[in-house]
Amino acid sequence: MQMTRCRLCGAEALASVVDLGATPPCESFLAADQLDQPEPTYPLHLRVCTECRLAQIPPLITPEDTFTQYAYFSSFSTSWVEHARTFVADAVRKLALDSAERDAFVVEVASNDGYLLRHLVDRGIRCLGIEPSVNVGVAARDAGVPTRTEFLDPATGSAVRAEHGAADLVVANNVYAHIPDVVGFTRGLRSLVADDGWVSIEVQHLLTLIEHNQYDTIYHEHFQYYTVASAARALATGGLALVDVELLPTHGGSIRLWARPTGAAGEPTPRVAEVLDREKAAGLHELTGYTEFSARVAKVRRDLLRFLIEAAERGETVVGYGAPGKGNTLLNHCGIRPDLLPYTVDRNPYKHGRFTPGTRIPILPPEQIGADRPDYVLVLPWNLRTELVEQLSYVHAWGGRLVFPIPELSIVEVTS
Repeated sequence: MQMTRCRLCGAEALASVVDLGATPPCESFLAADQLDQPEPTYPLHLRVCTECRLAQIPPLITPEDTFTQYAYFSSFSTSWVEHARTFVADAVRKLALDSAERDAFVVEVASNDGYLLRHLVDRGIRCLGIEPSVNVGVAARDAGVPTRTEFLDPATGSAVRAEHGAADLVVANNVYAHIPDVVGFTRGLRSLVADDGWVSIEVQHLLTLIEHNQYDTIYHEHFQYYTVASAARALATGGLALVDVELLPTHGGSIRLWARPTGAAGEPTPRVAEVLDREKAAGLHELTGYTEFSARVAKVRRDLLRFLIEAAERGETVVGYGAPGKGNTLLNHCGIRPDLLPYTVDRNPYKHGRFTPGTRIPILPPEQIGADRPDYVLVLPWNLRTELVEQLSYVHAWGGRLVFPIPELSIVEVTS
């Protein structure tokens, strides 16, 4: 299947940005009894529309393939839970969601295990999660967060609105890239939100992805990659207008898009124009900003492989920390297998005893690092660098060092 048409504007002219070959879906971790079975792989080729500039990959797998049972639980990241807590506090204050004069209602789409909505539950604010993954939805309900197991589309949004009323705030964190039917999903957001309500979307910023070589965040779960310009075009398809944008450090560089129904939107803040100007200066509103990305990706791969090979030849040990989806893009693109990385560890017990897709590297509990005292720890969730440098400071006890592969290879001496 060749991708020939933009999923946002329908244009047929798509330009190649980077071709990462073929990989398995990044969250399809293998059990031990699956290691002798065939493993499907799919092309991972990022292209950009020459008309509307939406960066996208072919929809070769469906959200149903990935999200019915899901390996990612947001609450295992301490910094992400704190990020959500801060957002809730700020949104409650900004939108007066705790006002005694109103019965505020907040909906989060792709609410995962309740990592964000639990802060609203604690405040006594009415809320609902819409989460397609059965297993993480169960975890959310067990934590006291009302959760509906469903994918969002216009019909789902209308059904929620009919049952609970229109939402004063709809939150969609790290999901706007995960939906191939971006137009239908956006219309679903509009069907949820009140005519004078707000929509808050967090999604990785294509500007930082390009500038900082964050190519490992390209994987099959992410169907599109947004600039503020392309996000505004996408929002407009559902009757939503972009009114403000915030630049966030999360996931290596994200944007928080604030949108409202067009009838209530008003003029956008100056921050929107400022970010659009930055994107334009980087060439992302044309094609010039994409031309060198593939060469810089190739250098990341060469540098990491050179480090691992040379460490092995010196008899030094390197193990991994984390088993995130982005790590599996990196491992597969680089062809890293257990001869160079004998195992990685992860805090999520769901992954223990499983193996990374494609590369089949064992995933163990974090305590294994302290038991084995390796020379280097390759940090795969590099976006959590500040959090993990602190968490892994104990490797200093035996002279261990941390390795971050992106945006460029960096070896870090930690202190206890």
